[in-house]
Amino acid sequence: MPVAQPYSYELRHPVEPDWRRFPGWAGVTGDEWESAQWQRANCVKNPRQLQAVFGGTLAESFIADLVRDQRERATMSMLVTPQMLNTMVPDLGPGAPGFLDRFLADPVRRYMIPVFGDRDTEWPSHPFATRDSLHEAEMWAVEGLTHRYPTKVLAELVSTCPQYCGHCTRMDLVGNSTPQVTKHRFTLKPADRHGRMLEFLRANPTIRDVVVSGGDLANVPWPKLEAFLLGLLEVPSVRDIRLASKGLVGLPQHWLQKDVLDGLASVCAKARRNGVQVAVHTHANAAQSVTRTVARATTALFEAGVRDVRNQGVLMRGVNDSVPALLDLSFALLDGAGILPYYFYLCDMIPGSEHWRVAVWEAQALQRGIMGYLPGFATPRIVCDVPFVGKRWVDQVDSYDRDLGISYWTKNYRTPLETEGSAAGRRAHPYYDPIPTLPRKGQEWWKRTPHEGH
Repeated sequence: MPVAQPYSYELRHPVEPDWRRFPGWAGVTGDEWESAQWQRANCVKNPRQLQAVFGGTLAESFIADLVRDQRERATMSMLVTPQMLNTMVPDLGPGAPGFLDRFLADPVRRYMIPVFGDRDTEWPSHPFATRDSLHEAEMWAVEGLTHRYPTKVLAELVSTCPQYCGHCTRMDLVGNSTPQVTKHRFTLKPADRHGRMLEFLRANPTIRDVVVSGGDLANVPWPKLEAFLLGLLEVPSVRDIRLASKGLVGLPQHWLQKDVLDGLASVCAKARRNGVQVAVHTHANAAQSVTRTVARATTALFEAGVRDVRNQGVLMRGVNDSVPALLDLSFALLDGAGILPYYFYLCDMIPGSEHWRVAVWEAQALQRGIMGYLPGFATPRIVCDVPFVGKRWVDQVDSYDRDLGISYWTKNYRTPLETEGSAAGRRAHPYYDPIPTLPRKGQEWWKRTPHEGH
């Protein structure tokens, strides 16, 4: 007899939930659903449209909670693709017994459609939460090009996405302004901004790795994205190009379009001739998001010549903060779509995120809990993106005051903000656990001295 294990593996094949269970989409055809244009045109942008999709079955108290959150807490405006909404409560339709309770508890709903009641009432934000919590804009070499690591850069080509996640780390720049946040805006025209990025890379041959992101690359017209990628391939030092798109999960129809796939195949062919690796990074946070259409789009990317498709999820309370949830998602990615479970980031310290954030000690326990089930190459690393330090595995913490929830981290390089003579390699940078996870004495300390002791 097999020994009983804390987690029981079961091979599951991806499915596409029936969108026609929603009254507002009861007449939508398969061809319409497969159309990227239809998906974009029918995104849910406000509570009224959400209620229409649900056929008026959502409780008025839920709608009022959503409206209040949009008015008083939300850092991202509402924008949910039909594809993403269809993965919420995937096996039950509105009006069915128990649907509303399950919808409220649904992990995808919790981060895509947050409501005021989700937020922590006493500590909706950490006292040190900032709108650009990773200080990316401070490290722009040119507008939109973050140079944080010695050999890597982040190129933000666009400031919009097909859908807006409530926990977005770039909430200071991405999307529409909300009553709480007036968004920053790029000042240069896209062609000028992209051109300056390429000029910087040509002048700095120590950079070999470029993450091309935004926003979301699914919102960059293919000819403009192709032109930028071909420009990167002319930079001799660039060896890795990573294309970042949650659109693979939220709008896979975009990556199934013939012109996109044909253009990507051409870029990947040239990359191979130049000895450059092209990968796609996506963002799934719950197993139910890995549908059959996501799997088809991933297969199409591989056939176009992409070397790897990797997932960079975000660890969030109430979404995926358990060993079974993380393993279910990892196996759904790996078995169902051939996507490598790569990272789970601790949710960044942006305003309004305390109810999502997980403490370092909780993340350490989760990392231990998922070990041994997945192949080593596919076991995701849980990482903390520490301001001024960068990604660190959660067990790389140098020191940790559990009572106050303050951890300290060091790094072995300098960012552009640090001079050659600085003590960058010796300085310990703080990171803060969510205050609701602290013991009583820690919470009382933060109430008395919220901006001291760091």
